[in-house]
Amino acid sequence: MRARSALVYSVLRLAAFFVPFGIMMLIPVMRELYWLSAIFAALIGLSLSTLFLRRPLDDLSADLAARRSRRPEGARRREPSDEDVEDAVGDDSPAH
Repeated sequence: MRARSALVYSVLRLAAFFVPFGIMMLIPVMRELYWLSAIFAALIGLSLSTLFLRRPLDDLSADLAARRSRRPEGARRREPSDEDVEDAVGDDSPAH
């Protein structure tokens, strides 16, 4: 995984929260209700990241998928298929 894509996405997500939070902290009423400012900043940050951070998220996801596909075959756990489960159940049941 490229650390750059994870760093860029993380910094942009944090900025999407802290910039609106900082602006709201400049308003005297919101300074007293800091918890309300935090909720509004979280909602604004979520909206901004959904609208504008699609490309950095796609880059990060692609890097994570590439890293996962390069993992050695022995390190990956194999999930049993439906046929394996049916065979295991069929072997344990008594014959009629």
